[in-house]
Amino acid sequence: MQPQILRTCRTLTLIVALGALVASTACSSSTKNEPGGSTPTGGTSSSAGGSTGGQAPSGGGSAGLAVNAGGQASVTGGSSSGGHSAGGAPSAGGGQSSSSGGASSGGSASSTGGAGNPSAAAPSAGCGKATTLVSGRASIDVGGKMREYILAIPDKYDQAHPYRLIFGWHPWGGSAQQVASGGYYGLVNQAKGSAIFVAGEGLDFQGNGLGWGNANGEDIAMLTAMLERFRSQLCIDENRIFSTGFSFGGMFSFAAGCSATSMMRAVAPMAGNTSVAGCGSSTRPVALMGFHGTDDQVVAIDGGRKGRDTFVQRNKCTTQTMPSKSTWCDSAGANYQPCSCVDYQGCMEGYPVTWCEFKGTHMPAPNSAATLWTFFSQF
Repeated sequence: MQPQILRTCRTLTLIVALGALVASTACSSSTKNEPGGSTPTGGTSSSAGGSTGGQAPSGGGSAGLAVNAGGQASVTGGSSSGGHSAGGAPSAGGGQSSSSGGASSGGSASSTGGAGNPSAAAPSAGCGKATTLVSGRASIDVGGKMREYILAIPDKYDQAHPYRLIFGWHPWGGSAQQVASGGYYGLVNQAKGSAIFVAGEGLDFQGNGLGWGNANGEDIAMLTAMLERFRSQLCIDENRIFSTGFSFGGMFSFAAGCSATSMMRAVAPMAGNTSVAGCGSSTRPVALMGFHGTDDQVVAIDGGRKGRDTFVQRNKCTTQTMPSKSTWCDSAGANYQPCSCVDYQGCMEGYPVTWCEFKGTHMPAPNSAATLWTFFSQF
């Protein structure tokens, strides 16, 4: 059955690469009955190929993040309180629990997620201990500022089993609730209780909604604080920590993969770049599967390619590519052709780089939940 597409249009002013103000009509779309849900991405119209302009959590009426090829952020229209989407996740918005300071230092029995044998499980210090953490919204003190996130722990959580830990990041104008309600980009349904999920809440960016500007490293500091808490109070596999997100969330997935402290095993940015949230100086290899629409006029594809090339270098890949084993382009749908995924050759064993480009505007990778899960679960 074809999903039902709901479309709304409004006037939006974008600052494009040459700095000219261009008034255009932006159409946003929402898709019902999509895996992971869909809410309006805003900020772009649909692609010429009939694409809907968005199929995963974004700003529930918010505009997209306008970034020129040089990575300079510009004006968007309005923000949103988080939207909604189909395929909701468990623990999408439970009661608020608050504590200060994050986790105790506690230590960890893990390797550093790339040192030693990356295929071996690395149980965290929280394994074997009863946890006081519960699914739902919580707060954490990060340098004296209270930040919020939503946690989804499997219903049959086993304190003796090291779980994959997956972070989902929202776009500009979105929210943690939006990512949680969308099933963490559809991955909750794919994981079937085998992973713990976290959706962080960004901070106001340029007065136009919540985002991941990472000023002075404050968002990476939040990620680090959350990791410390989860290591000490949950049983996670520290060799299997992952990140995905769209737009500003894709940018922060890049940033998380670039950070020396984030311990990411693999990241999957969608329509992101490394120019706004940044890219740290870590040389750790991190597996990457990236997606970008070739007609993206909000976050230029050149920025996404630049981020990709950072991981190609860090993973010691060559510039030679081969058609990917991934069948995502087939599942993306006919409206997004031409579409191609390539695997970079010669990468360090266990640290592949896969890059997918498709006929689409500023939007998450369509029908990508199963592909994202296949990518993450191979590690």
